[in-house]
Amino acid sequence: MKIDQQTQLNLFYQMLRIRMVEEAIADAYPEQKMRTPVHLSIGQEAAAVASGLALEKTDYAMSTHRGHAHYLAKGGDLKAMIAEIYGKVTGCCRGRGGSMHLIDESVGFMGTTAIVGNTIPVGVGLGLSIQLDSSDRISCIYVGDAATEEGVFYEALNFAAVKKLPVLFVCENNLYSVYSPLSKRQPKGRKIHELAKAIGAHVMTADGYNMLESYETMCKAVDKVRAGVGPCFVELSTYRWREHCGPAFDNDIGYRSVEEYEAWASKDPVAQFKKDLQKTFSLKEEVFADMQNKIQVEIKKAFAFAEASDFPDAIEATTGEYVSSPVKESVQCES
Repeated sequence: MKIDQQTQLNLFYQMLRIRMVEEAIADAYPEQKMRTPVHLSIGQEAAAVASGLALEKTDYAMSTHRGHAHYLAKGGDLKAMIAEIYGKVTGCCRGRGGSMHLIDESVGFMGTTAIVGNTIPVGVGLGLSIQLDSSDRISCIYVGDAATEEGVFYEALNFAAVKKLPVLFVCENNLYSVYSPLSKRQPKGRKIHELAKAIGAHVMTADGYNMLESYETMCKAVDKVRAGVGPCFVELSTYRWREHCGPAFDNDIGYRSVEEYEAWASKDPVAQFKKDLQKTFSLKEEVFADMQNKIQVEIKKAFAFAEASDFPDAIEATTGEYVSSPVKESVQCES
């Protein structure tokens, strides 16, 4: 698969954008204005961008508690996401969901949840609805390695395989479930993608720190699912840099070593892809500096928008819960 220069630059731009957005969240979090837990994907950007850009806007996507990167890569509104984290009415869930409950139906992003594995059956249900509608959409379900240990994963994947549903499972294997490594949770030698294959999925794997390899793999997987072969399971090896929940680093508390973190950080997917682009296309530093400046301006506007927005009225707590209380029209964010 030949990836042209413009596509590669877009892949890098989206990676850098997610990195800078989440670093800005981490920097601002101690101000105590974001009254919601945040699970950052710093270090895992390549996996999110590869899958997000391989999907069409009309495709569905369901994510996890670590969903910022997936939301942005799928085309979600940055202002609406930051406002949601600030609990403001202009947020994508009108301030009711916070960091772990993002949704934007306009770009096919159908929701995230704090419960591990909770979006798996919903995503498979969306796949069934696509099949019943005879649509060419697909349903993408993001999972971590820990979600594959939930009973619903086996049930839902089995159902998708039996019905040959257009469902794509994207497993971001970052080796840990909170503070528990794979070695404490699964038997030695087990490979998650082989488990998925045994249940009936078509499987692929890629180095989630290699942008082009990940993107090529995701494009192949998307094409395969869209062709009607049934569910596909892609396992991307990756690693989160920050603590499980929060803006800090936690390599000193004993569940993983500083040496392990430094080994992964030395392979920084953003920095490595930048070097590859400079070498392949003889790009000057100004190209990347312009990208960074553009993203920084966008981030400042998003945070200013969130700060200036209002908190929801009390009625918002029950708006949309019953037929008699319809959801108000979405707030449109100015560009």
